[in-house]
Amino acid sequence: MTIKVLVNGAFGRMGQITVKAISAHPALELVGQTGREYDLLKSIKDSHAEVVVDFTHPSAVSDNLNIIIEAGAHPVIGTTGLTADQIKVFQEKCKKLRLGGLIAPNFSLGAVLMMKYAKDIVKYMPNVEIIEMHHDNKADAPSGTALRSAEMMASANASINQPQNKSIETIPHARGATHHNIPIHAVRLKGFLAHEEIIFGSTGETLTLRHDSIDRECFMSGVCLACEKVTKLDGLVYGLEEIL
Repeated sequence: MTIKVLVNGAFGRMGQITVKAISAHPALELVGQTGREYDLLKSIKDSHAEVVVDFTHPSAVSDNLNIIIEAGAHPVIGTTGLTADQIKVFQEKCKKLRLGGLIAPNFSLGAVLMMKYAKDIVKYMPNVEIIEMHHDNKADAPSGTALRSAEMMASANASINQPQNKSIETIPHARGATHHNIPIHAVRLKGFLAHEEIIFGSTGETLTLRHDSIDRECFMSGVCLACEKVTKLDGLVYGLEEIL
């Protein structure tokens, strides 16, 4: 039996590649493609979709996730922009319904491994900053991957960047935005797709983890894996690493 999948945001760059990947996957069946002008709830019910993949826009993701859950489908959310408080609310809702789903800041295996090893390294090298670089059309900054990286490192070491750096910013935010006491610097330029550096510093040395997405195809194995796995979950998880 194949798993019936609907792609929301199917006509954008990520959506088109997702449609292609799901159509080619032997365990998945593409039953619907929706975009901005569609009635998402009706489309899910009419297509009998079991899983809905969302690659839309940060301004729409909360409403879309609510609709997917209301329809009784399993959400696979690749759109960034949800706050930690919003994620907790949706997790509670899915827990009560025993409905499996996934919110993933990044579907790339390489990016997940970068975050995994950053979490180990920060235990020994607690001075760290993040630089993330994306294409100039990315709707939000900093990236969901950078935020997730900071959250994972903070969970592993409560004394990151202590004592705090006392440098004076002669231009506001010159040191970047701060999340869990970790500076994050966001670059938005033509020529980039999705890239991140996590730089650790210690006396006389630095250690850098860097991940580069050079083709959106790198996200597809994670998307397809998520479509298979979420039907077996009884709650909403955050991060692809939770289902690997």
